Amino acid sequence: MDLFDIDSTINLLPKDGTVNYYGKVFNQNEANSYLEVLLNTIKWRNDEAIIFGKKIITKRKVAWYAEEPFEYTYSKTTKRALPWTKELLELKTSIEQKTGDTFNSCLLNLYHDGSEGMAWHSDGEKDLKKDGAIASLSFGAERKFSFKHKKTKEKIDLILKHGSLLVMKDTTQRNWLHRLPPTKLILKPRVNLTFRTIEKK
Repeated sequence: MDLFDIDSTINLLPKDGTVNYYGKVFNQNEANSYLEVLLNTIKWRNDEAIIFGKKIITKRKVAWYAEEPFEYTYSKTTKRALPWTKELLELKTSIEQKTGDTFNSCLLNLYHDGSEGMAWHSDGEKDLKKDGAIASLSFGAERKFSFKHKKTKEKIDLILKHGSLLVMKDTTQRNWLHRLPPTKLILKPRVNLTFRTIEKK
């Protein structure tokens, strides 16, 4: 499916976590179709965060979908999940078959162009299954994605392609930060879907 045979069993991290890159798991036509549908049918909203006590509204847009109306809190703001769309369920099923993991929710991000990114962070919210898998699907513009070890500061960079899948699991969120660095070179949008498992109360 990818131009090169990518070995998804290889761990991209040298230690303290597991990251597997599957490359393109959808062909060009499938990826284009999903990008179009996601851009036009997802209920996108500008993201909100509380930083140093101030409410920040981001240009980047987000959406939160799940099998139940879960509440999910990060950056000191809480979101209530919307019910799955047909396409999100299709993608979830496909990713579960490829990874062997199961997911009950999805946080989506819309980056309108390269000027929008994400600062260093880890997905360690208390609502998430501890050391559970997070499957990240990318559609649209190819973007650089980076990891940085919390203690040693060593970095790993890769390019996330249109229609590609990246899975982070085990102790990755405890030991590594990740980010999507901004760039002025990219003018097209990117949609990122991160399938997650919320622990049911």
